[in-house]
Amino acid sequence: MNFKIAVLSGDGIGPEVIQESVKVLKAIAESYKHEFQFNYASVGAIAIDETGNPLPDATLDVCKDAAAVLFGAIGDPKYDNDPSAKVRPEQGLLKLRKELGLFANIRPVTAYNSLLDKSPLKKEIIQGTDMVIYRELTGGIYFGEKKLSEDGKTASDLCEYSQFEIERIAHLAFKAAQTRKNKVTLVDKANVLESSRLWRKVVSEVAKSYPKVALDFLFVDNAAMQMILNPSQFDVILTENMFGDIISDEGSVIGGSIGLLASASVGDGVALFEPIHGSYPQAKGKNIANPIASILSAAMMLDHFGLSDEAEAVRQAVNKTIDKGIVTKDLNGEAFVTTTNIGDIIAGTILNREDTCEYLNCENIHIGQSIVI
Repeated sequence: MNFKIAVLSGDGIGPEVIQESVKVLKAIAESYKHEFQFNYASVGAIAIDETGNPLPDATLDVCKDAAAVLFGAIGDPKYDNDPSAKVRPEQGLLKLRKELGLFANIRPVTAYNSLLDKSPLKKEIIQGTDMVIYRELTGGIYFGEKKLSEDGKTASDLCEYSQFEIERIAHLAFKAAQTRKNKVTLVDKANVLESSRLWRKVVSEVAKSYPKVALDFLFVDNAAMQMILNPSQFDVILTENMFGDIISDEGSVIGGSIGLLASASVGDGVALFEPIHGSYPQAKGKNIANPIASILSAAMMLDHFGLSDEAEAVRQAVNKTIDKGIVTKDLNGEAFVTTTNIGDIIAGTILNREDTCEYLNCENIHIGQSIVI
């Protein structure tokens, strides 16, 4: 099969982790006789430097012409540290979500058995955690009307949702639950927010179409606490934009590193796949970034294409690599391997080499030593 993929590497470590995802996808193409056409385009700070626009028209055209978008990371300290900047890298991603109609962000959170001791949480608390967070992506306070008084001393941001916006992501969450453990938890703040009360009303109505799926509710402050106290209780979490932004990042401590968490942003057309970590400019160019979140995002893209066997092959290769203790610096500060080493090993495993570690000389793979092929 032939798929056209828009590749937006972005800023910071984005190009480095994307390079490894593309490497893994090429291994899938070779093993399963597919053809992936990668079309690269600029977004974020690098696009501002090149064109003055964080999402140039040419980039948007590349995305709209693709079957899916593989996204790296966005952001740069020169904008992060300048609150007065009128043009910002993040504007490019927000506009891309709007232009592509990406209304749902999907973030799996899994506790890997071999990495349980890497989490700051106790092993017995996180063991067995396997949840997915459905975050509404194009509404709410991030996109509502924003006001700043003339004297600069008063500001407001409007949080607004419609029944339609809530219904469409709620259906996705309930359908996902039907393939999992048949449980949806709505996270809101219905005790004080009118928008949250609408969420409860609409989601409760949607739930009637899925009688086998249990629905419960948590206020966001309690949900944040439960994510730490008992994360294995969750199956599918459904929530609005800002709450989802916070809750999903909190989930990164369960796996031990934000560098393990993939995501998909979907709508009615072209979907986008990206790691949830930021641009991590401190690691840029050092070959130490964890590419696994990006690689797992590519696996989610394969699922989106209907290539479930191929997606599972990527996940199995990732699991084998992690189980062998072959990880980047974020997971083992003393015995770690490089970004490119991780990509080489995962790609080699997919290519069905009988012993990828022997092939790549894993005994000498730790930092400061090179792979001999």
